[in-house]
Amino acid sequence: MKVLQIIDSLDAGGAERMAVNIANELQAAGHESHLCVTRKEGLLKTAISNEVGYIFIEKKGKLGWVALSKLKRYIKEHQIELLHAHSTSAFTAVMILLLLRNKPKLIWHDHYGKANQLEARPLKVLRFLSGYFNQVISVNKLLKAWALKELKCESVTYLENFATATFNQELQTPLAGRENKRIVCLANLREQKDHLNLLKAFEVLKKECPEWSLHLCGQDFNDDYSLRIKQAIEQRDLKDHVFLLGSRADVGAVLNTCDIAVLSSRSEGLPVALLEYGLHHLPVVVTDVGACKEVVADYGIVVESENAQLLSAAILKLIDNKIQREDYATKFHNHVMDQYGSKRYINKLVSIYQSA
Repeated sequence: MKVLQIIDSLDAGGAERMAVNIANELQAAGHESHLCVTRKEGLLKTAISNEVGYIFIEKKGKLGWVALSKLKRYIKEHQIELLHAHSTSAFTAVMILLLLRNKPKLIWHDHYGKANQLEARPLKVLRFLSGYFNQVISVNKLLKAWALKELKCESVTYLENFATATFNQELQTPLAGRENKRIVCLANLREQKDHLNLLKAFEVLKKECPEWSLHLCGQDFNDDYSLRIKQAIEQRDLKDHVFLLGSRADVGAVLNTCDIAVLSSRSEGLPVALLEYGLHHLPVVVTDVGACKEVVADYGIVVESENAQLLSAAILKLIDNKIQREDYATKFHNHVMDQYGSKRYINKLVSIYQSA
């Protein structure tokens, strides 16, 4: 099968990591796999297998006719049979279908991170585009129910994300803080990730456990939300305990150097970061949004969102009990390997492709 993943950027986000991981694993499974980046390259380009076909079309503006022509030639040259469009790249995928005589099948992969705020979606646009979808893949059950209700495409499948671990990476730069006393939050600096609530919780932790540090690993967009995070760190006197790592190409090494992992989101789809925590043997504290509770099951601590008191208490529980941390880490790792492994995922995905 000749498959082309389409994604708008290669920034280190969950949808982007999934597009790269799928492209790599399809190639490893014996399929002819390609990846198209429409608007922006980024850190994840180095993670693409040399065996995967790659094209960057440098789309500019809403339509980007030059970029679409470039993609059209690539699809014809490589006789692509199926387009797998992730998130907002659906528009580009539909546009290219309209330009092709021999049209590949089109799968739309919905990673929408604000699954608890679906009313904010551009419904009219997505409903129009969905008339061209052969299949929709939703990363959690809320998104599946929404797609079945709102979109024209009747073939909708819930397929959990998967992640791949990178155990042999070396740290590009050492992490601050004391060894064996680091907490990590792997999330781009977006409002839905609610770092501000995490900082409020960590202020309490600092008083109880001043030797522990918090490491925020994710892209800094240098916007108003980013400014509020930095102001909160200053105002809460956390600058010697909380560290902004930015986007990192050595995420695996960062996770291997930390001891507790947290997601404080107020909204999620199915965060790839959570799966990466499990692969890297980290005990987790997460908020009950999106598919987080379903993923964690009984192998970590889940608290309600936007509640700093519960969040700090849950993290403190892990800090105070090393045996429980290790037990959670082992069980969660085994759970993720069993339920969210790449081989299981690719087998399900190929079945979806074949039925589209």
